[in-house]
Amino acid sequence: MEGLLPSRPRGRGASTYNCSDNLGYIRGGLNDKQKQLIKKSVHICMIDGKKTRSRAIVYKTFHRLAPHGDVIRLLINAIENVKPICGVKKVRIPGITRLVPSITATNRQETLAIRWMPESAAKRRMGKKSMSLDQCLYAEILEASQKMGIARKKRDDLHKLAEANRSFSHYRWW
Repeated sequence: MEGLLPSRPRGRGASTYNCSDNLGYIRGGLNDKQKQLIKKSVHICMIDGKKTRSRAIVYKTFHRLAPHGDVIRLLINAIENVKPICGVKKVRIPGITRLVPSITATNRQETLAIRWMPESAAKRRMGKKSMSLDQCLYAEILEASQKMGIARKKRDDLHKLAEANRSFSHYRWW
């Protein structure tokens, strides 16, 4: 019977990271919103439909964040610090397209914040090829929770753009 079961994951894209005991170090149970946040993080990190690899990257990142305190609280704090409050939309006014500032919906704020963190981790990885994606994502979440990092800079740049174009806010009709 011993020879019938494989001792390690096999096949294409098999991860050596065991995801069965993945979130055992998180204190207390997870409520539905926290589970949805983790699920959204996994989906946004996914590339070419490789969900297992994406889940392994996110869980490794959480494992690295565990010594710094409550992982979920740290992630929520990072997302809160990266959320854009306002954005800009292109509006065609006869002869020219203007960037009109607008308030961003709450769901969109959260989605953008979660999307920007893996993007900025990938940018960070391009500069340092020796770091893995989960190390870069770990560094980005830590910096975002301290109001620093590439994702926070992207938020600040968007706010500056909205501030610069606020003279066109009277074109907003939605």
